[in-house]
Formats: sequence, C-alpha cells, structure tokens
Amino acid sequence: VIELASLWAGPLAGRLLRLAGARVIKLESARRPDGARAGNALFFDRLAQDKQSVALDFASEADRRRLAALLERADVVIEGSRPRALAQLGIDAPRWVGARPGRVWLSLTGYGREAPRADWVAFGDDAAAAAGLCWCVPQGAPRFVGDAIADPLAGLHGALAALECWRRGEGALLDVSLRAVTAWAIDSARALLAPVNSAPPAIARPHLLGAAPPPARALGADTAAVLAELAIS
Repeated sequence: VIELASLWAGPLAGRLLRLAGARVIKLESARRPDGARAGNALFFDRLAQDKQSVALDFASEADRRRLAALLERADVVIEGSRPRALAQLGIDAPRWVGARPGRVWLSLTGYGREAPRADWVAFGDDAAAAAGLCWCVPQGAPRFVGDAIADPLAGLHGALAALECWRRGEGALLDVSLRAVTAWAIDSARALLAPVNSAPPAIARPHLLGAAPPPARALGADTAAVLAELAIS
C-alpha cells in the first residue's frame, strides 16, 4: 500500500490496512510533509505506526519518476488530493487502476471527484456541516457537532472498501468523500434510532487506546532502503 495522504482520513485508512496485514509505505513530499507531523505527536505516532517513511521532492523531475515507479509497484494507493493536484504530478488514477487487474485506488476528498466539487477544498468540520450534521441536535438552532468527525468516518469506510475490493481481486477507483460518508452515517443513525416496538440496540463500550505507540519513522527515514529494495534508481 502506498499512502499518499495526510492529516486524518487517509492515514487512518492506511493504519487500518496495516493492522489487516498490509505493508504500508507512507509517501510524503519532502517540501510539504504531512501537516500532522507538526501537531499532536501521540496522534501522529498512532496513525503512522509500523509504516515505512519515504520522502520525495515532487518539484524534481527525477523524484517524480521515482514517484511513478513506486505507484507502479503498489497494489493499493490511498490519496487525499484533488484530482487536479494529482494531474500536475502526472498521476492518472483511472489509468493506473486499468493498467493491472486487481489494483485499488482509494480517493478521499471533501466532496467527491466530480466537477465542480472536485476542486473544492475541505476539512472534516466543513464537510460534516455540508452533510447536515449541524442540524442533528435535539432542539434549537444548528450547532457544532463532533470534532472533524467526517475524517475518521471516511477513513474507516474507505479502508473497509479498499480491503474488500483487494480481497476479491476487483480493481476499483473508490471515490469516498467526507461529505457523502457523513450524510450516509446520519441517515443510518436516524434509521437505527427511529422509534421501534422493541428494546434499543446495546451500545458498545468505547475501546481504550492502551499504551503509547512507538515513535513514527522520521521523514524519509526509509527512502533509500525502499528505493533500493524495489530497484528504483
């Protein structure tokens, strides 16, 4: 798995696939690494745990060729960029999926890959608000609900979809948007919590995170080793 994503949704999907047994290479821009590196260290360490770190300079022609070569060797790609940004790097997701049977491309965006929303910038909070989450209150005016909840929702659903496609050997370009996943979750919750003539479903107790994870790999710590292993000059 090549994880070409940052912050929360994409790295969470990568972490879940790692827990499912995949080898995950976290691929970052050497000039603009994952912004989560500068945030809460425990949060970043949890999501980056057991991932190899490769850093490339996307402004370099040589490193763009290395990027293309790494993607060619992947079975699954996770990315959280707008399609236009990927096109500037010479990356064509549909063509990549069609070039080899069974490839899975997980595209995590705010509002999907279709125009005009494909060019909209989004974060977990505004995407959730666009899905109607701010209206999911018992009474009164709409208000803030959750904390960037669209990100983990999209990461969870994206990881499950990617894993199922890969297990079945089905090539797929998975268009998973934070807004759409949150809207689906809202509808599902309404159906679950609708009045029924039987007892409400039991609510599971939250899982404790446990001990702190080991520190994440330093930016680019595995670049040379991974390129050498995969014979990428």
